[in-house]
Amino acid sequence: MSERAMSDSAVSHSGAFEPPLSALLRSVPPEPGLLGRDEPPPFSFCGLEGAAPLVLTCDHASNYVPRALGDLGLERAELARHIAWDIGAAEVTRRLARLLGAPAVLSGFSRLVIDANRRLQAGNSIPEESDGTPVPGNRALGPEERRGRAAALFEPYHGAVARLIEARLASGVRPALLFVHSFTPVMDGVERPWEAGILWDRDPRLALPLIRALGARGLTVGDNEPYSGTSPIDYSLHAHGEARGLPCALVEIRQDLIDTARGAERWAGLLAEAVRPLLADPAVFRELQPAEAGR
Repeated sequence: MSERAMSDSAVSHSGAFEPPLSALLRSVPPEPGLLGRDEPPPFSFCGLEGAAPLVLTCDHASNYVPRALGDLGLERAELARHIAWDIGAAEVTRRLARLLGAPAVLSGFSRLVIDANRRLQAGNSIPEESDGTPVPGNRALGPEERRGRAAALFEPYHGAVARLIEARLASGVRPALLFVHSFTPVMDGVERPWEAGILWDRDPRLALPLIRALGARGLTVGDNEPYSGTSPIDYSLHAHGEARGLPCALVEIRQDLIDTARGAERWAGLLAEAVRPLLADPAVFRELQPAEAGR
C-alpha cells in the first residue's frame, strides 16, 4: 500500500462512494482501446468452490500496464518495484484462499494505472508521482482519460468483488472480508518494525481479535500501523465492508517476508491459523452496536 496523500482528506467518510455500489452490480462493458482481447482481464477469481464465511480480496495483486499506455513512460525495473503493486500479496492471497476454503478476487492491473484502493476523487487515484518516482504517462490527464481507466479497470474489479459478496449473501452466508496488502520494510530511510499490520476503522469485530491472535504467535503486529484504516481516501474496506455492515479488516504484511514462495506460504499459514478460529466465533459475526463502533 503506497503512502497516504493526506492532503486529500477533503474526501470524507460520510461522502458518497464513487462509483456507488449499486452501479458496480451492473455489468460493465469493456472500454474500447485500453485492453486488447489478448491482455489480462481486470480481475481474476480463485477458490470459488470454497464454503468458508469469508471473502478475500487483493487490490494490488498485479503490476500489469495495458499496452495502450506504453508502460506509462517508465522503465520495466520501476514496474517491478513496490510502487507498481503490493509485492507478495497475490501469492499470499491465493494460498490463503486454498488453506481456508475461501473465495478471492485479485486485481489484474497496476496501481500506477489506477489505484484499486483509492476513491476516484482522491488526488493519488492515478498518481503523477509515487515514492519519488515521476510517472510520465499519468501527467496532465483529462477527465475522459481518467474516466476511461476507471471504466475499464477499477469498476470491473470492484464489480467482481461486489458480485461475489452479493452471491454469498444470496446463499444465506454473511461473510467476513479480509483485504490483503503488503508494505515496504523501509520508508523514507526509516525501518518499520512491524511484521504485519491490521487496519480498521469503525468495526473492531474482526480486526482486534486478529491483532491478538497474531500477537499471540510472537509476531510484531501494528494496530492501524504502518497505515490507518481511518484514511478518508481509501476505498475497499469502507465501500465493501463497513458500508455493508460486514466484519472486515485489512492486513498488511512486510514485503521482505513474503517476496519468495516460501515466505508467502509461511505467512498464508500464519494467517490461516489466526483467522480460522475467528470464522467459527459468533462474536465476530454479532450485530455491531453503535457504542462499540470506532475507538
